[in-house]
Amino acid sequence: MELATHWAGFVALALFVGAYALVILEENLHLKKSKPVIVAAGFIWILVAYAYMSQGDTHTAEELVRHNLLEFGELFLFLLAAMTYINTMEERGIFDVLRAWLVNQGFSLRTVFWITGGIAFVMSPFADNLATALLMATVVISVGGSNHRFVALACINIVVAANAGGAFSPFGDITTLMVWQKGNLQFTEFFALIVPSIVNWGVTAGLLSFGLSDGNPEPLREKAHLQHGALVVLGLFILTITMAVSFHNFLHMPPVIGMMTGLGFLKFFGYYLQRRDQARLAQEMVQHSALGIEALHDRGEELHKNFYDIFTNLQKAEWDTLMFFYGVILCVGGLGAFGYLALGSEVLYLGMGPTFSNIMVGIASAVVDNIPVMFAVLAMNPEMSEGQWLLVTLTAGVGGSMLSIGSAAGVAVMGQARGIYTFFTHLKWSWAIVLGYAASIAVHFWINADAF
Repeated sequence: MELATHWAGFVALALFVGAYALVILEENLHLKKSKPVIVAAGFIWILVAYAYMSQGDTHTAEELVRHNLLEFGELFLFLLAAMTYINTMEERGIFDVLRAWLVNQGFSLRTVFWITGGIAFVMSPFADNLATALLMATVVISVGGSNHRFVALACINIVVAANAGGAFSPFGDITTLMVWQKGNLQFTEFFALIVPSIVNWGVTAGLLSFGLSDGNPEPLREKAHLQHGALVVLGLFILTITMAVSFHNFLHMPPVIGMMTGLGFLKFFGYYLQRRDQARLAQEMVQHSALGIEALHDRGEELHKNFYDIFTNLQKAEWDTLMFFYGVILCVGGLGAFGYLALGSEVLYLGMGPTFSNIMVGIASAVVDNIPVMFAVLAMNPEMSEGQWLLVTLTAGVGGSMLSIGSAAGVAVMGQARGIYTFFTHLKWSWAIVLGYAASIAVHFWINADAF
């Protein structure tokens, strides 16, 4: 059916544009980004249902929305398991120990700049770019103190490094995860982007480093220690990632099954930690029985607050982000039901060619956010070579670094270093990020020429 020119389709487009304008203005309006897209998704699918029913079709709209819900369900459960592991590792003190070590070493500011960027690049493929950027931003804020210029440049470096590191791993960014789950690239094929990703970060970081002044931060003595079971949780996380890959590669099952099985392992280990905490509480009560009822009660309350509870870590997941994904996937899916994605694919990928279109995807990601842009590309599903799918994965992953609002990492760090790392601070150095973006694309065409 030709619905692209139906009045309901135009209204749906206007709803999506309006909702996304509110998402872009999140920092100014203090309105959570999930709210406008969830509401827009509901109204868009009302319009889809009406348009199809007006053509005498009462079944297709339901089938289409169920397909979109299935895609969201897989992504939602995968991310929920990953976020719970990240929150548990944070609660067990793994990230605090890393941060304290960096703060206490007495490195120069230039050395801290390169170390934090390097760690962000290496950690992002495993811990995702959002969590990595937040952790490293905390480090540079602690080290930089009142040196706002250093903190701002180091934050830009971290955002670029985290996004570049996430571009060559299915676990590093939401867009790479979507490409992997869709089956357009296999797990090992992402590794072809390692060198282009290194170039993307290295060129930008090298240019940023010219803006740094020499000097050392004031020495700090921050202490941190691992909680009981921290290394076991880390081991379970590695096992869970391995299972997700194995389920997909060897059993031809959705990787989310492996992630949820790993979450089950963590829940069992959480049961052990809870029983251990309860035993320690009972022992503590016996040892301090002479303190009196009121003192014992206060001591018991204090210890009980530190009890391990996996559902507390589950609650700390980025629920606004998860609900945002629901809204975006349903909105874009609704526009696809009107035929706009097919029309866009014809105009872009057939009219202008995949190379130009995929480079433009990265530029659009900086303005709109890479998640809806990549979901739209996947929904279009244009016929492309492996090299072109790698190109769009690279551009969508690193293109968002060009503006601070272009990636979840950038938005999160703006909140972390509020007033120091801002949209306009980032914009002053966008030229360096654009050069890194162009260099990474050139290197990809050079070293992965056989994939085109």
